[in-house]
Amino acid sequence: MSSPEIASLSWGQMKVKGCTTTYKDCKVWPGGSRTWDWRETGTNHSPGVQPADLEEVVKKGVKTVVIGRGMSEALQVPPSTVDYLKKNGIDVLVLQTEKAVKEYNALAAQGVKVGGVFHSTC
Repeated sequence: MSSPEIASLSWGQMKVKGCTTTYKDCKVWPGGSRTWDWRETGTNHSPGVQPADLEEVVKKGVKTVVIGRGMSEALQVPPSTVDYLKKNGIDVLVLQTEKAVKEYNALAAQGVKVGGVFHSTC
């Protein structure tokens, strides 16, 4: 199963190819995507992305995870989150969201088992 292309990104809106939903923040993995609802894990801009935010994506067997920190990079990614991914043998890229989407799409196009979490505003 391949990772779906992120078809479009603008402030507060993301579309994933093959999906009719417009996301504000989203999770993607080989074969699927869904809304990334920060309320599920109590995520805030600080301390930021928690391992709990990534568990679902990790369980999909990804080799790389791309984290989009927002258009102005307001979303933090603590070292403990990066360590969690590395301990699971997963490469991690933490980037501004527009750059993260480009990198994610490039990896997906190469057939890499890539997943990601993307914040589309601040």
